[in-house]
Amino acid sequence: MDSLTQAVLGASVTVAVMGRRTSFAKAALVGAVAGTVPDLDVLIDHGDDLLNMVRHRAESHALFFLTLAAPLFGWLTHQLVDRKAPAGAPNLTARWSLAWLLALLTHVGIDAMTSYGTQFLQPFTDHAFAVGSVFIIDPLYTLPLLLGLLWSGLRARRGVDWRGPNRWALVFSCCYLLWSVGAQHQVRSVAQQALAEQGVPDAQLFVYATPFNTVLWRVLAITPTHSYEGFYSLLDQGHHIPLTATQRGQEYLQRWASVPAVQAMQRFTQGPIRMELRDSRVLLTDLRMGHEPHYSFVFDLGTPAQLDAGQTQPHKVSAVLSSGFSLSALIDRILGRDLRAPAATAHP
Repeated sequence: MDSLTQAVLGASVTVAVMGRRTSFAKAALVGAVAGTVPDLDVLIDHGDDLLNMVRHRAESHALFFLTLAAPLFGWLTHQLVDRKAPAGAPNLTARWSLAWLLALLTHVGIDAMTSYGTQFLQPFTDHAFAVGSVFIIDPLYTLPLLLGLLWSGLRARRGVDWRGPNRWALVFSCCYLLWSVGAQHQVRSVAQQALAEQGVPDAQLFVYATPFNTVLWRVLAITPTHSYEGFYSLLDQGHHIPLTATQRGQEYLQRWASVPAVQAMQRFTQGPIRMELRDSRVLLTDLRMGHEPHYSFVFDLGTPAQLDAGQTQPHKVSAVLSSGFSLSALIDRILGRDLRAPAATAHP
């Protein structure tokens, strides 16, 4: 998820765990830091743009490492935050450790709900888990958490019990995630029927939330030769999903299947990729994030001769945001008013 969401979620979790054992402001600040720490792996350069993509949300998001790190962070927090505590005050190291653990684990959990992929079982496997039931920026998830946190903060300043609003916001956020999974399951059922009706019954099927909502969904079906894309809103009349077919460059995927960059992308995405030759350059595209023809992650691998020789230095050639569609067009499609593709892709 985006940085604001992670900071707010971390703060909400830590405030709930610490309760009145420390001040609201201290708990919120520590929680915001805890919710941000795993994403600092973006500062690491792994050697090229493609590796930087597939190594994001890896060891820094691993449940094993985060569980080991939480007690250390808890001890450090106690030493820094509670160093002026009066004599005889309770030792809060264990409580801070629990707060850190839950803030870190919820960071990983919400990341796994997006389409990017989170390798939270490192170092045992580099499988990237990606549910895809929420977009990386979703106001209906973030704003209730933020409002609950702010409301609790105002109550804390007035010296009254402030815990309720924050707790209810956390409950709502969990219910919203459950809703997103249920809505995704419903769309998947509709998509399977649509694929069968249109003669694409054996495709690998993906269903992703579109920007800022869980009503309009992007359907992506992958066969060895083509990708099929369509959009379905829960407010659509009927269950028909018009699909657009695009070649995936099967001959290129087979020709350069042994290239490390291609293998890394294939492993990370678990299928939805495309290779094409454009202006004598070989381009590799992650089809999960974006929509046709606008994608967030397109990499230039070099010339065919360079790939044949095993000499590649992938660099990203796509824009972080790429769309010619307006917010009004997205809203129209959410409401089932037309069949235009929705707007905006964004970096996770």
